[in-house]
Amino acid sequence: MNCTQCSRAFLKEDHVAAISGSIMGDEHTDVYYRCPVCGAYTVTSWRDNFTGVETMYPARPISEREGKENVDLIGKCSRPWDKKCRCEAHRQYFNDALD
Repeated sequence: MNCTQCSRAFLKEDHVAAISGSIMGDEHTDVYYRCPVCGAYTVTSWRDNFTGVETMYPARPISEREGKENVDLIGKCSRPWDKKCRCEAHRQYFNDALD
């Protein structure tokens, strides 16, 4: 995985957050990376609709401000990997669209 802004290859420590939620029965997971060189965030989105094929959507850059806000929001949940969590952070992140 490379930074979508400067193309630098991400290292393990560049992974800064991830969150999963269930929407209409499908598992949605967003994974955040932060580039220490240019400061941009890159987000990869995964969708698992349980047909045997998991889909990764193209990585997209987001601004440092938006990335920090989202990472901080995800950090408010003690179980961001739990697609069944319905804490305030999960509900806000997924715009109250969770199952």
